[in-house]
Amino acid sequence: MKSRKIFALLLVSGTVLSTTFSFYGYQIMKSPNILVGLEDRIFIIHEGENFDQIRDTLYRYNFINDIVSFSFMSKLLNYDVSVKPGRYRLKSDMNNMEAIRLLRSGNQEPTKITFNNVRLKYELAEKITPTISIEPEDFLDALLSFENSNERNLDSFTSMTIFIPNTYQVYWTISAEALIDRMVIEYDKFWTKKRQAKADSLDMSKTEISTLASIVQAEASKIPEGKVIAGLYINRLNRGMPLQADPTLVYAWGDFGLKRVLTVHTEIDSPYNTYKYKGLPPGPINLPEIWALDAVLN
Repeated sequence: MKSRKIFALLLVSGTVLSTTFSFYGYQIMKSPNILVGLEDRIFIIHEGENFDQIRDTLYRYNFINDIVSFSFMSKLLNYDVSVKPGRYRLKSDMNNMEAIRLLRSGNQEPTKITFNNVRLKYELAEKITPTISIEPEDFLDALLSFENSNERNLDSFTSMTIFIPNTYQVYWTISAEALIDRMVIEYDKFWTKKRQAKADSLDMSKTEISTLASIVQAEASKIPEGKVIAGLYINRLNRGMPLQADPTLVYAWGDFGLKRVLTVHTEIDSPYNTYKYKGLPPGPINLPEIWALDAVLN
């Protein structure tokens, strides 16, 4: 009789413990623990960060409520040894399993890069890198390597022509080299057969179109003026006349606050001095936008 009571007591205790562990297990895996009652947020994991750093940052900035259950689940799913850098969107009321699977998968939330109003390479580097993991210096190093490779017959004067101002989606972890490759792809997309045919009809290369478009963009205060200005310069080129484009002198002097070009400015010995030298300068004086490129082509 006594043994039966002991057995019954053990059975009840086991059931209670089993139920308790099952409930806690469910809580660990399925109960909301991420941004509970809050809005979705972006979480960035930098290269070289370890699990402890990530967990502590998540807790410190209120991404997770229960750090113990998150740690337990992370070890269970081996996330503590499989951290992947990136930019992730953590959603409101995610449970531990959902969040850890997302972070472990490396399935990032794309980010946007936008650049315009750029004259010089360092300006491009500063505008193209803020929303990605690349440092401006690393971008410039990659651009220099691209120029030295002569892969697209572009040099230090013309390499910037592959960057067509726009907004692009990329991953935060994109490398500088991959970013340049992406810009080459976008550049090739822009140069459709129709646009290439128009350039051929003008007997101008792609880089020459970009160079002239950069001058047109600097001259035109309104987009509709672009075609008129482009036509004027194309006529001068065809007649062997100097372009006499003031924006090229501003670029040659490097004084971008210069409001009025004087005779003294036309005396500078620079390949960008279109008063002194006929033809186009060796490369663009800014990054021409699509409207300026099409103004020249049309």
